[in-house]
Amino acid sequence: MSQQPIIRRNKRKPVCEINVVPYIDVMFVLLVIFMITAPLITAGVKVDLPQVNAEPMSADAEPPLIASIDASGNYYLSVGDTSDETLELHELIELVIAHRQLNPQAQIMINGDGSVSYNKVVQLMNLLQTQAGVESVGLMTEPEN
Repeated sequence: MSQQPIIRRNKRKPVCEINVVPYIDVMFVLLVIFMITAPLITAGVKVDLPQVNAEPMSADAEPPLIASIDASGNYYLSVGDTSDETLELHELIELVIAHRQLNPQAQIMINGDGSVSYNKVVQLMNLLQTQAGVESVGLMTEPEN
């Protein structure tokens, strides 16, 4: 008797899916590389600030409020050419608020001594914005020689 060969049919259908496991492994390696190198890249950035010739304010404009910080860290507030005595920071803010109630369009300028720490200027700008409601502040500079 002759046996007929048994033909087995493959009951599995071909799979049409992308195997993403290798891609996930590559993504994890890249993620680790970026996490390690990102802090190293930003730590050593050198910044050269541009030097600009600033245009003077027009003479016919209303005199601005000038908040000054001298070399020893004392605060002053002046309107135009008149300057007052030494003020505490909260007193300066109160005077700015009072002056802005009389003239809400008055410009505010900050005149900081070159040796004053950047932190003092930023603190003054922050308090002018948050407590006195000043939307924009100008920084005074000396003209280039």
